[in-house]
Amino acid sequence: MVLPKKPCSLLAVLLLLGLGPGAAVAALITCCDVNNQRVCGDPPPPQCLNKPKTVFKKGVAYDVEAPLTAEQRAAREVAEARKAEELKQAAEQARRDRALMDSYPNEKDIDLARDRALAEIDKNSSQARARLEAALKRQKKLELDKEFYQKKPLPAQLQAQIRDNDNEIATQQKALREKDEHTAAVKARFEAEKARYRQISRGVGRATQ
Repeated sequence: MVLPKKPCSLLAVLLLLGLGPGAAVAALITCCDVNNQRVCGDPPPPQCLNKPKTVFKKGVAYDVEAPLTAEQRAAREVAEARKAEELKQAAEQARRDRALMDSYPNEKDIDLARDRALAEIDKNSSQARARLEAALKRQKKLELDKEFYQKKPLPAQLQAQIRDNDNEIATQQKALREKDEHTAAVKARFEAEKARYRQISRGVGRATQ
């Protein structure tokens, strides 16, 4: 990797190599430290192959880091991937923050939106409750019908009615459980949004992108 240029005297390097100032225009000289000694050359000295070095090109010095080992390359790739993920998450958080602030003029509007969402859930679940109550009443009737067949097989039609009614009870009970889970999730989401809204309003932890 080529690092930012740094001031250095190419003339001093040329003189060190026994070259005249006229060679400066075409010189491409590489220097590195070997056992606390400065080694320079054109072409690059073989001792500089795996070391950090300084390259002099057209009178400007560039620092070049040493080639990375396999372990160093792997570590750098992990670090770069982590950084990319952090930038991605920061961008996503900034997008959510903007959407949040654009959606609600104040905290009261967040509460109103929560209440509307919960009311919609209750409205959608009322049908499930009604169906469950009807199925439970039907279950009691079917149990009475079964008593007439204690000593003989149940008719196929009655068996089908009992099976279908049991499935209906299980289906509506599941729907109501999901309603409770949905309600809890909506409450938690709006609480989190309100807490984030307060943070952003106070200028605490706001993501920028």
